[in-house]
Amino acid sequence: MQTEQSGMVDKVRDAIVATVKGTGDIVQATVNTIAQTLATTIKGTGKVGTSATDAIADVASGAIRGTMQVGGDLGHAAKGIVVGVLRGTKATGTEALATISHTAHVTIQDTAEVSGDLGTAATGLVEGAIEGAKELGISVEDAASAVADGALEAAGKVGSTAVETVRKAVTKSSHNANVALKQPEIAVSEKK
Repeated sequence: MQTEQSGMVDKVRDAIVATVKGTGDIVQATVNTIAQTLATTIKGTGKVGTSATDAIADVASGAIRGTMQVGGDLGHAAKGIVVGVLRGTKATGTEALATISHTAHVTIQDTAEVSGDLGTAATGLVEGAIEGAKELGISVEDAASAVADGALEAAGKVGSTAVETVRKAVTKSSHNANVALKQPEIAVSEKK
């Protein structure tokens, strides 16, 4: 199973790199690659649960790594990750909000692993959640808050500076959505 997952990370990374080098449009490259990969994966497994959760982590990881490889904008990639995941999983309602939160968590986690800009990634995640919410007809505020929760949870595992960076990014007023933090003060986990 690990080889299959690693294969998906590499496949997405390579597709992002190739498309961005060809078109320069990181958002569209990420949306299309992730949506197609997830739709195929979920259709192949016949279920959404754990396999989709693992697949989301893999595609997010591949997209972040591909973006870093080409020196692309992590904010644009993060926006594309959220939109692509929502389109690929076809999640709706509360399932969409849980999917958004999970996607934000794994995206921030992977961004931290490659020493990427967490603030830029968090901003892109909120922008993607807003776009995805509008497409799905769900509350923009709920979607933005789901991103904040997932992103802050992941940042808490990185450290207090990461939490503050992500908190500032997800709550800035330029998002045109009120972001309600469900966990205003998140605990910072000790690294092991």
